[in-house]
Amino acid sequence: MAVKVDDSNFETEVLNSELPVLVDFWAPWCGPCQMMGPLINKIAKEYEGKAKVVKYDVQDNQEFAAKYGIQGIPAFKVFKGGEVVDEAVGAMPEDNIKKIIDNNL
Repeated sequence: MAVKVDDSNFETEVLNSELPVLVDFWAPWCGPCQMMGPLINKIAKEYEGKAKVVKYDVQDNQEFAAKYGIQGIPAFKVFKGGEVVDEAVGAMPEDNIKKIIDNNL
């Protein structure tokens, strides 16, 4: 299951993580985001111990959405060592998401 992060723990969970982190920027009212939800949770289980997968609700949290220029959702960013190393926007197949994680392991 993907971990929920917000403005209060983003730095700890994402920027200071030892593992690469895939952040799913989403909102409850976003249809494509809802569609991606089960897939993101599945990927979180598969990558346990290799990468962290987290969800950031842009409706309730704006600080890091603004900082990283989130304009459209769902948006996915991979962080490694506190820096964005890869990103993608929009609903996409499982293989595409795995590829952006795998490229940064």
